[in-house]
Amino acid sequence: MSLLPDLAHRPRRLRSSKAIRSLVRETRLHADDFMMPLFVVPGKEVLTEIPSMPGMYHHSIDRIDETVDRLVEVGIRSVILFGIPEYKDAEGSDSLHDGGIIQLAVRHLRSRYPDLYVATDVCLCEYTDHGHCGVLRGESVDNDRTLPLLQKQAVSHARAGAHMVAPSGMMDGVVGSIRTALDEEGFSDVALMSYAVKYASAYYGPFRDAAQSTPKFGDRRAYQMDPPNRREALREALLDVEEGADIIMVKPALAYLDILREVADTVDVPVACYSVSGEYSMIKAAAAAGFVDGDRIMMETLTSMRRAGADIILTYFAEEAGGLLQRGEY
Repeated sequence: MSLLPDLAHRPRRLRSSKAIRSLVRETRLHADDFMMPLFVVPGKEVLTEIPSMPGMYHHSIDRIDETVDRLVEVGIRSVILFGIPEYKDAEGSDSLHDGGIIQLAVRHLRSRYPDLYVATDVCLCEYTDHGHCGVLRGESVDNDRTLPLLQKQAVSHARAGAHMVAPSGMMDGVVGSIRTALDEEGFSDVALMSYAVKYASAYYGPFRDAAQSTPKFGDRRAYQMDPPNRREALREALLDVEEGADIIMVKPALAYLDILREVADTVDVPVACYSVSGEYSMIKAAAAAGFVDGDRIMMETLTSMRRAGADIILTYFAEEAGGLLQRGEY
């Protein structure tokens, strides 16, 4: 008489080989899931690695094609641009005119890569001499005085040819303000991706190095979300959908997968997440030290974001992950 139970259900049957695991896989990654952030700087012949983000670069416009060509080769079809200006002032005015660094980069990419989808970050932090995301009143960001500047910035990006603008400064009412400005200027076809759920996170450290946007005083906790809050995230997301956001973003991604899942279950528009610089740099550092298998950790991390509900993943791993997928290595 056997002492073994009668096992009618044996889940291991569907894990026994790579072929069957692939056949029943519930969550799949594709290069179309990824949007690659790119940093654009003034000057010529600039292709400088960012020390805190190995493998990421500051590009002058005449050198950006080298990176974009590689992205296109592995199937990445969308990018989001961040700019570092010629000069900074209290209102970020270098970001508002048609000759700004982002505007020039958009025109270049649109002419050079007609099938590339080009999004732009809309914020003032990279362009202000104080490093905050809006106009100051004393040492506080003046929400309502900031909105007209973000309207001008977004319209200028649209005029340059941006397919999508993405306000990231967490100003109240920014989505409705920008949507109104775009529509009034004849850019009703330009999409709007809102950084609706953006937490005041320590994971942004390497980005602030890359974008040269560390605040000169204080921090951004007065306008970015408090990390312990969950219900507030749903409120922010629903407000931005009501104001006209086409896509809702959760940022950061990895430490906020629970929030990502709830937002995806709540809103009726596509949901993006931003796998931020700290996530990227930690994996890179651990892999360089030999502590982890970098490729496996990268793909497992990105898969967790898709599984949690992300339709779109903004990630610095886009080129590497796209290459692995193209070669059938994952």
